[in-house]
Amino acid sequence: MIPVGKGRINAASLGPQLTPFSQFVLKINSSCNLACNYCYMYESADPVAAGGTVSMQDSTIAQVARRIADHAADHRLSRVAVIFHGGEPLLSGADSIARAARVIRGEAGAGVTVDCSVQTNGVLLTERCVGLLADAGIRVGVSLDGDRVANDRHRRFRDGRSSAVAVRRGIEILRSRPAMYAGLLSVIDLANDPRATYEALLAHEPPAIDFLLPHGNWSHPPPGRPPDDSTPYGDWLIAVFDRWYDAPVQETRVRLFDQIIRGLVGFPSRSESIGLSPVSVLVVNTDGALEQVDTLRTAYPGAVATSLNVFDHPFDEALIHPDVVRRQGGLAALSEVCRECPVGRTCGGGYYPHRYRSGAGFDNPSVFCPDLFRLIRHIGGRVRADVASLKSGAPLGYRTAAH
Repeated sequence: MIPVGKGRINAASLGPQLTPFSQFVLKINSSCNLACNYCYMYESADPVAAGGTVSMQDSTIAQVARRIADHAADHRLSRVAVIFHGGEPLLSGADSIARAARVIRGEAGAGVTVDCSVQTNGVLLTERCVGLLADAGIRVGVSLDGDRVANDRHRRFRDGRSSAVAVRRGIEILRSRPAMYAGLLSVIDLANDPRATYEALLAHEPPAIDFLLPHGNWSHPPPGRPPDDSTPYGDWLIAVFDRWYDAPVQETRVRLFDQIIRGLVGFPSRSESIGLSPVSVLVVNTDGALEQVDTLRTAYPGAVATSLNVFDHPFDEALIHPDVVRRQGGLAALSEVCRECPVGRTCGGGYYPHRYRSGAGFDNPSVFCPDLFRLIRHIGGRVRADVASLKSGAPLGYRTAAH
């Protein structure tokens, strides 16, 4: 039995089958200045309660830094990632985030590289803010759903005002420092034209775009996802893929497409949203509670909870939590349907929160199963066609050669 308590666990006793945490999401601030109506933090089955700890305290940050350093040392990690998140993290101030990054890096020591980033809605990005984050070596990702009409379907200020202009202004400031521009995160809405959405995002010259399926599950289906074999989200993403793939040169990276292609050619995924790579993300809430991935709030009340906290428990106790162990089980941990599926190894059952069904837990395919199946088959067909052309010696178009 692995010992638990306030001390450190002997890392060797965890066994080689467990993958240590290498990404730490810090809920640096639990409030927000927007009122996005699809927000999993405030508009889900398990919303963040009003009140409580709003900003992560210095003492909590210091303890997080010690726990990260211990975890990295115990598992001989040379590189970890820290993502400052919220709510809206910049409500805590760029100077506070920069100070937290320095504390964490200082505790980790010279032998561990700590890649720091912040995921923001972008409306608080000013020259001073961006300068402080740049000086601290913190990269910035911005959430944006497309052009003004697309973005404002969901992402508005609390009084109903558009957020699009403020976000675009922030991105323009960020673009002046390309080294710290991490990219754009965009939630899919079927009402938005896929190619137009992609091109609106591309206009901001992001190094990467992360398209997210809207959160939902079998008990609470996402918008426009009927209980049948239709593929509205797959079709939407295929339109974007073809526009992206057919470009004469690669205009940006699209993480979902990159990870599917990796899976199709036999490489492990680098994203928990698709593929069989074991989960390696741990969330530290504003008050120091250790949580599973926070999008699990969309499943049911308490789905994120581990009953652990950063003060009393080393991170290895979260690593052996039954729900975390289950998410590191690879193909064997998937539903029977997914294990027998011809694209199961590439898909990995889809994003874990999207598999939930009341009464059956997570032992199901993703609620987006038909969409993912169609998308993966489409991408596979296009990649295989290009590989076949290469093998045959047939001349490739400039588009394929660029990829």
